[in-house]
Amino acid sequence: MLIVHVHVHVRPECVRAFRDATLANARQSVQEPGIARFDVLQQADDPTRFLLVEAYRTPDAPAAHKATPHYALWRDTVAPMMAEPRSSVKFANCFPDDNAF
Repeated sequence: MLIVHVHVHVRPECVRAFRDATLANARQSVQEPGIARFDVLQQADDPTRFLLVEAYRTPDAPAAHKATPHYALWRDTVAPMMAEPRSSVKFANCFPDDNAF
């Protein structure tokens, strides 16, 4: 399983719009067969910062996710809302194993 943490910093005036667009994307993303989990977290002490935690079942699942219409809509919608470019860090899970999802 591949776990990706996507760090996002949005402009203060865009927090609500970013959150709405991201939740819409997440609701559709969790329906993809290659996605085991898709969490949207908002930083408690700085609401302009978000963390997306994406858990993919296979190595090909991230590319399949990025090929969906809902991802393209999200990407294009939120691009002008960014206070800085988003960044990501990839992880391999150690526990639980893939069978747990």
